Amino acid sequence: MIRFEDVSVTYGDDAAPTLSGVDLTVPEGELMLLVGPSGVGKSTLLSAVSGLVPHFTGGTLRGRVTVDGRDTRTHKPRELADLVGTVGQDPLAHFVTDTVEDELAYGMESLGLAPEVMRRRVEETLDLLGLAGLRDRPIATLSGGQQQRVAIGSVLTPHPKVLVLDEPTSALDPGAAEEVLAVLQRLVHDLGTTVLMAEHRLERVVQYADQVVLLPARGAAPLVGAPADIMAISPVHPPVVALGRLAGWDPLPLSVRDARRGAGVVALRERLGGCSPTPPLPVTGAPPQTPYRPPGGVLSQPRRRLRRGVRGGAPVEETGGVGQDTATVSHLTLQRHRVTALREVTLTLTPGETLALMGRNGAGKSTLLSALVGLIAPTSGTVLVRGHTPHRTHPRELIRHVGLVPQEPRDLLYADTVAAECAAADTDAGAAPGSCRSLVSELLPGVADATHPRDLSEGQRLALALAIVLTGRPPLLLLDEPTRGLDYAAKARLVGVLKGLAAEGHTIVLATHDVELAADLAHRVVILADGEIVADGPTAEVVVSSPAFAPQVAKILAPQPWLTVAQVREAL
Repeated sequence: MIRFEDVSVTYGDDAAPTLSGVDLTVPEGELMLLVGPSGVGKSTLLSAVSGLVPHFTGGTLRGRVTVDGRDTRTHKPRELADLVGTVGQDPLAHFVTDTVEDELAYGMESLGLAPEVMRRRVEETLDLLGLAGLRDRPIATLSGGQQQRVAIGSVLTPHPKVLVLDEPTSALDPGAAEEVLAVLQRLVHDLGTTVLMAEHRLERVVQYADQVVLLPARGAAPLVGAPADIMAISPVHPPVVALGRLAGWDPLPLSVRDARRGAGVVALRERLGGCSPTPPLPVTGAPPQTPYRPPGGVLSQPRRRLRRGVRGGAPVEETGGVGQDTATVSHLTLQRHRVTALREVTLTLTPGETLALMGRNGAGKSTLLSALVGLIAPTSGTVLVRGHTPHRTHPRELIRHVGLVPQEPRDLLYADTVAAECAAADTDAGAAPGSCRSLVSELLPGVADATHPRDLSEGQRLALALAIVLTGRPPLLLLDEPTRGLDYAAKARLVGVLKGLAAEGHTIVLATHDVELAADLAHRVVILADGEIVADGPTAEVVVSSPAFAPQVAKILAPQPWLTVAQVREAL
């Protein structure tokens, strides 16, 4: 169905190609998974299938890519639209209409399908992806995960022969991700749809793949094989594979079920029987060891609103003393677009604590972060951050206390080069020159100063945005889906930086669907449902008791209390 013949892609003045020597065949009716570190060219390979490379992205494509016999060099994306459905990493860039139902119908209207066919397929897709209750909602009012489901649904309704998906589960909660993957399996098995998918959260998808393609490095030839064979050599692999490698299991398990059914798990439990993991403890009551320095310059107005968390106007600065707690939320209720996003939420955040906010898409996680940074005023109740009411505090004062990394990293990026972004971040934070660049090098090794942020992958842009906010070292750091688009190595580097900040007394709040990140980093987990707190406690207690939010190691080694491969490695 899809054929790559000695394909290479080189962008602009790059000395070396992003892709090189790609010879690859994706048979009809198979799900092929594309894996590799961030920035190796996975999105470029996917874009070559849909014709976006080279028709829209520029660059030079050598070799030949054909989809069901159509050459993508001679067929533009619109001439492949009846054959290929594409969902990129950024669902917002995908939307054409304003409401959910209209978006699901748009692709079929463009192909001239009959109204009765369109109506039936819209209803089927609404049910398949759990979107029926959102059919009339404006897309702009949806959560990131809900938008991602709408984007996936909009390419399913035209019934293309080929689906090209770039990080399709990255913003989805575990339950929604399972629903989407179940739909993809049904399309592959029952309808013969061909799926080519890139995904970093391999713990969710690798067991469903017929074949895996590994791009080991930028410009390196891909390796293709059965999932277990590729996972045995891949530098990126899920926790279940890491545990299997550590324990010497053969064959390597690809899923929790594979691992629990293997004979090796019994022996591993016996070896661990006399040990117990040491849970991370927050540094309670300690202020940040490195005081925040006031900003040395004034941001441009659009960027100031994003980075400093206040929309429009000139809010009145409120004075107040700094208490023991970093932030307190008391009986917070917040209504947005006629929807009650938060209901009577009460929460206390202490210095040195790392808290993971979890819950299904649309539960109110991002809304709570927005209230903490002053982007949204409470409908009722109060929010205090180090004695200040965020939505009434001037941005230049607020930035000394709280920083937010949003779901869309480009919201923080406006300069033409990585070096310029870092220089601006140092000035904005009053930090020593080179502070931001040092963080970028730690989180994102190998990126040149002259690189334009738009030429980075989604995961690389996220790492750059993280570095910009971390340069200010705010006492309260808020991160919304901070591992979206990050490979396992980049995620490990991020975890190391955040653990260092927590040890210095900074408070960190993560809104995340990444259960492995929560297990590795968080002292405490709060689960939201329909805007209300339904669970709040130590990570080990909350996630192990939840089938949806338990990490792979906890499921494999239950009832023993292990959460991560690192804990098991240390015990052994």
